[in-house]
Amino acid sequence: MGVPILGICLGMQLLFEESEESPGEGLSLIRGKVLRLPRSVKTPHMGWNTLRILNDNDLLNGVSGEDYFYFVHSYYASPAENVIVAETEYGIQFASVIAKKNIFGTQFHPEKSGKPGRKVLRNFARIVKR
Repeated sequence: MGVPILGICLGMQLLFEESEESPGEGLSLIRGKVLRLPRSVKTPHMGWNTLRILNDNDLLNGVSGEDYFYFVHSYYASPAENVIVAETEYGIQFASVIAKKNIFGTQFHPEKSGKPGRKVLRNFARIVKR
């Protein structure tokens, strides 16, 4: 399966092919692009928000839709393949957790998200140890 990778915030966005933010290319590990949040919402999206969990994934073991996570971003990933594990509402629904084989990403900052964030990081550590 390969070495597990966890992209956090911009790190998750770099996993994709391209971004509206700049003319450069991403790592293209996941098909899709990174888009700017709608102008109808205040950017950056900064603060606490919840996840709508769409698919079971070991990265989110012990996490519920009532847990809050810390976000700070103006762009979001728009995958062109079925990799969305959870999404979040901020003017639009956007992918907030992705997973594809050994590649994982969170748009939020688990390291700034208290107990729920620690769960995510511990879950990733368990994935790495397999």
